[in-house]
Amino acid sequence: MMKLLISLLMLFSLPLAADSEWDQVENALTESTQIKVYRSPNCQCCHKWIEHLQKHNFTVVDEVTHNLEAVAPRQQVPIVMRSCHTAVINGYLIEGHVPAQDIKRLLVEKPPVTGLSVPQMPVGTPGMEMGAKKDDFTVVTFDKDNQFRIFNRYEVGPDQQYHSVSTGE
Repeated sequence: MMKLLISLLMLFSLPLAADSEWDQVENALTESTQIKVYRSPNCQCCHKWIEHLQKHNFTVVDEVTHNLEAVAPRQQVPIVMRSCHTAVINGYLIEGHVPAQDIKRLLVEKPPVTGLSVPQMPVGTPGMEMGAKKDDFTVVTFDKDNQFRIFNRYEVGPDQQYHSVSTGE
C-alpha cells in the first residue's frame, strides 16, 4: 500500500518538476498578441518554443514549411543570427529561442531594429530544455545594416536558474 501511495505521489508531482523556469510569467501581456512562426515540420524544439509563447499569452500562427530558407522573413535575418525558426510580430523578426520576456520588452520599448535573435540553439533556452544542462546565452538585436547589439544576456547562477546579467543598456 505504501509503495502504491509513493508511486502515485511521484506520478502526480512529475508535471510540477517538468515545468520550465521560462514559463513564469512576468510583465504579462494585457491582451493576446499574434506572432507568426515559420518552422520545419520535423523540429520538436520549435514546437516547444511555440508552447512557451502561448503560456505568455501570445497567439501563435504556426506556419510549417519544408523550405524555411525560401520564406521571405527568413531572408532578412543575417546568416550569423540564424537558428531553427523565424517569427514575425508587429513588424519585428524573432529568430531562434528568444525568451517571451525579451519579446515583450521589444514590443514595449520599440527600438529601431529589425529584430531579436538567439543565434544557433543554446541548450536551456525556451524550447531547448534538456534537464540540468544549461548554456549561458545572449539575445542580440540586428538591423538591416547588419549591426548587432546585446539586448539581454543570461547566465546560469549557482541555483541552476537563469539570471539576466545585462539588458544591453
